[in-house]
Amino acid sequence: MTCPFCEIAQGRGNAQVVLENPKNLAFLDARPVFPGHTLLIPKAHYATMADLPESEIGSLFADARRLAMAVETAMAAEGTFVAVNNRVSQSVPHLHVHVVPRRRKDGLRGFFWPRQPYRSTEEMASVADGIRAALALARHES
Repeated sequence: MTCPFCEIAQGRGNAQVVLENPKNLAFLDARPVFPGHTLLIPKAHYATMADLPESEIGSLFADARRLAMAVETAMAAEGTFVAVNNRVSQSVPHLHVHVVPRRRKDGLRGFFWPRQPYRSTEEMASVADGIRAALALARHES
């Protein structure tokens, strides 16, 4: 199966490109949350953020920063929402950063889904301990 974002990156897909450099490409989302909703992709195919080599992170997020500022300016927005889905809710399995223009009272609530508070401070501490342990393990594996 052909990746539609790779097709766009190779100039064979239909998209309104707004930013392009040797490593990354940004284009308007065909089904935007709001006009100006932009997707930023690495030109090379990486399915998720975990697949992106560390040497490429700086370039991608420097472009995400530039794009967030440009979308805010171009759309006369009050801010932007910048997000990455990894596997779950990722409609195209090619790493992409969403940059969505935002305005107060635009109808979106928080992160688009209901918040789930921790049941206790103990549960919160346990979750934090698990994440710290996973980070320590990842540090030793790299």
